[in-house]
Amino acid sequence: MAVYKYKMQGILDIKEKLETQAKQEFANANLRLLEEEAILEKIRQRKNEYIEEGVRLRREIIDPVEIEINKRAVEVMEDEEVKQEREVAVARKNVDVARRKMMEARTETKIYEKLKENDFKEFMIEEGKAESKEIDELNSFRFSERSRRDE
Repeated sequence: MAVYKYKMQGILDIKEKLETQAKQEFANANLRLLEEEAILEKIRQRKNEYIEEGVRLRREIIDPVEIEINKRAVEVMEDEEVKQEREVAVARKNVDVARRKMMEARTETKIYEKLKENDFKEFMIEEGKAESKEIDELNSFRFSERSRRDE
């Protein structure tokens, strides 16, 4: 029996490598998104702490300087929150782009895998035909040998 060799194996290997690379890029983008979301959550917690401190300062001590410092700290945290929300949005967009690339790479790999599968089926059919032909020739040879002996 002949050995099966897929003609486009090099292309399939490249597609598989590209798919693996796209999966890694997606994982990295997803990790970056999680990191950005964690930073945003910390900023929000810190802002809430400043707000709570401001409420406490207004109730307990009426110190205009402390209240003004607290007010500015809350404003800074709000600015940081807005900036970080933009970073999270960018990270989400990067995750979506990476997901699309990963899905496209997977689709291309599947196409070449299906082509390989179909090529292998065709190879097996041809091998079956060749084997059947050899068996027919062998039987024909045996029959003709018996016929010669019998004569």
